[in-house]
Order: sequence, then C-alpha cells, then structure tokens
Amino acid sequence: MKQLIVAFGFLTRLPMPRVEVGTEDFAAAIRFYPIVGLAIGGLVLLAGWSGALVDPWTGACAALLTWIAITGALHLDGLADLADGLGAAHGDRTRLLAVMADPHIGSFGVVAIAGQMLAKLVLLHAIGIHWTLILIPLAARMGPLVWARLLPPLRPGGLGAAVVGAVRTRDLLGWGLLLALAAVAMPALLALPLLVLGVAAWLRRTLGGVTGDAHGAGIEIVETGLLVALAVASALA
Repeated sequence: MKQLIVAFGFLTRLPMPRVEVGTEDFAAAIRFYPIVGLAIGGLVLLAGWSGALVDPWTGACAALLTWIAITGALHLDGLADLADGLGAAHGDRTRLLAVMADPHIGSFGVVAIAGQMLAKLVLLHAIGIHWTLILIPLAARMGPLVWARLLPPLRPGGLGAAVVGAVRTRDLLGWGLLLALAAVAMPALLALPLLVLGVAAWLRRTLGGVTGDAHGAGIEIVETGLLVALAVASALA
C-alpha cells in the first residue's frame, strides 16, 4: 500500500496521505505505475464526457486539460527537457545530458510541448470520448517497467538509477497478461509493444540509456502513439 501511495504521489497531483518512505519504496513504486495510469484515465474520461455534453471540441479540450492537470505536466517536462537536449547537442551526448539537466526550458522544449498538446487535442477529437480512452494512460505507464529492465541508467541518484532491479520478471508477465486481455476489447493496444520497444531502441541510440526525463518523454510518446492507433482503428472500423 505504501508503494502505491508513493506512485500516486510521484506521478499525479492528487492528494495523498503522508508516509515515510525509503529509496527501496520509491524504486518499487514503479511496479504500480499502470494502476496510477488507470486512475488518470478514469478522471480524463469523466472530464471528457462532461465536456462532450456541450460540444465535441469542448470534450477533447476538457480531457486534455484534465490529463495535464492530474499529472502536473510531469511527463511534458521530461519531453521538453529531452527535446532541448536533442536540439542543442548536435551529436554530443555529454552536452545533451547537460542541457537536459538544466531546469530552464528552451525553444525546442516549447515546440515539443505545444506539438504534443496539439496532437493529443486533435486525436482526442478524432476518436471522440470513448471508454477505451481509460486504458491509454494505463498502457503507457507499462513502458517505464520495460525501459528500467532494458536500458542502463545515465545519472547516479536519478530516477533511472533508483528503479534498477525494482522491476521483477513477474511484474512484466503480470502486466503483459493484463495487456493481452485488454487488447481483446481494444485491439489498438496491440501497438503498445512496438511503441515501447521502439522508444527503448531510440533512447539507447540517442542517449545510450535512460533518465527520469526520458521515462517521462517516453510515456508522452507512447500515449500519443496509442491515440494514433486508436484513431486509425476507429477510422477503419
């Protein structure tokens, strides 16, 4: 229970009881990230349905703003930091990591955030506010479990280093089984393994490993990818 509270406290701005935690609790909380995603998806869906009573664009906007508010733009911040690093590095990995560590946001980060928000807004409108939306934040937060196993951490003391060894084989198998069952109702989720492994390969090539910012950016990329897959599936149905 403590680790679940830690996961909610880290990934959302929802009020949580104060608990004493250690490094192991913080690391082990990664196992509960998909549960946090399910809660995020439920609140996003509720906001979207409420907004859609007025107008489809209002529903899409309400869903997007709720998505951002619940997470405190945590993953958007990671996406912006990664975009700034990639934009300024010019192939220099040391400079890339230095720019990512800078708390200030640059023009590349601003463009990344704006593009991500615009993409999600348009895709939410294209899909419509449907119950399957609840599964997208859940599925995307399976990504960090895989990246923690596949990619080496790049910053000592950072999130990437903290979660090394925290993800067990049974965690991956359990969430993988749940994904397979969910894909029966939402076939677009079959795109998740390709998206997660694609992000892992890209991070290995560009960064050489993973950081907390990379985890956040990856979640944003996978969420948008799943929205695209759902939009395509809806159009072909």
